[in-house]
Order: sequence, then C-alpha cells, then structure tokens
Amino acid sequence: MRVVIFGGTGMVGMGALLECMDDARVSSVLVVGRRSVGIHHPKLDEIIHQDFFHYDAIQSRFADCDACFFCLGVSSVGMDADTYRHLTYDLTISAAQAMLAANPRMTFCYVSGEGTDGTERGRLMWARVKGKTENALLAMPFKASYMLRPGYIQPLKGVKSKTPLYQGVYNVLGWIYPALHALLPRYTTTTVALARAMIRLATVGDAQRVLSTVDINRVASLSD
Repeated sequence: MRVVIFGGTGMVGMGALLECMDDARVSSVLVVGRRSVGIHHPKLDEIIHQDFFHYDAIQSRFADCDACFFCLGVSSVGMDADTYRHLTYDLTISAAQAMLAANPRMTFCYVSGEGTDGTERGRLMWARVKGKTENALLAMPFKASYMLRPGYIQPLKGVKSKTPLYQGVYNVLGWIYPALHALLPRYTTTTVALARAMIRLATVGDAQRVLSTVDINRVASLSD
C-alpha cells in the first residue's frame, strides 16, 4: 500500500509516519508539508509544498497512492469563525479534491476530534466546522472514507507536540497513562493506536465510517 500523509511534522502525522515506516503493509509513504520531517528512510518521499489550497503542480504525484492520512489541523482558540473555516474546511476539502481527481480508488482517513458536531447545528463553532468538513468528505466518491474522532492522544515512540504547553502535559501524563486509560478508556488513545487504526482502515476497512476513540482503539487492536 502507498500512503500520502498531510501534517507529517505534527504530533499525529509524525505518529502515522513512524507506524507506516514500520508496517510491512505500507510499501511507500509520501509526505506533503511546508518543511521536511527531517527523517531519512527507504520508504519515505517528501514534497515541500507551500500552498495547501492548490495542487495542480503536484497532483500527478498522488495518482498511485492508495490512501491519504490527513492529519493537519489548527486550534480554534483566538480565531474567528471565517478564518477557522478557511483553515479547516476549505483547506481539507481542497486537498481531498486533489486526491479524488488523482485517484478516486483511494481511501481517505481524516483525523477530526472528540466532540465534532455532525449535525452542523451545535453551539460550538469549531465542532460545527469539523462536522461540516466530515460530512463533505463522507459525500465524496472515494473508494472509502473514514472520520476519526480521538479524544486525548498520548504521544509515544518519541513523538512530540510542537506546542510546548501541550508537550508539558504529555510529559506528566505519560507516566500515568496506563492508569488514565484504565479509568477513561472511552476517551484516551495513543499516536500508535491512531496510526495503526488508519493503516487497518486503509487495508481492510471497517463498517463504522465515523470512529470514536473506542472505535479507534478497537480497530487498532485487530489483527489481519
């Protein structure tokens, strides 16, 4: 399987990249980002791309990809609704349309988040925008599309958040994560489980198209 990853320098995307490089089911990984992930591996290729709303110049590179793991995301904190919609909905759909035009037989996995509002009518702006994005992706004629809604994600295998405050929290909770997961299994997962779930969804699929944290952990734990 050939995978393209968006957001490879972020915590979730880096977790996905590391698992793809270690998984025999993945033959190659193409990372699209504004800067290099700083890793060299026989499976890895990169495209340094600055405009995440236009892909005409590089769209042909996606033609032989079997799956897209879309791990890009921005925080809504301090952001007005129009800007957040542009950087979440418009940006994601622009990439998805490029993937679809290049290869409609592709599986598209979108990392959304716990609390996403699929009705698009809830009180929280970010949740409505995420729900709108999910609904648009689910309506696109990919071979398959899956929306993953993780809650708390514990980074593993040396993966770090780019936000120092968040990383400080992860450093503290990392020591007690097994206990935290035992207490809150419905809301906790790891970068490894999230990545393994996406790989399995792309290779085997699942009846559930919108996956909560519980579903993510279930899929990640399944063997082929």
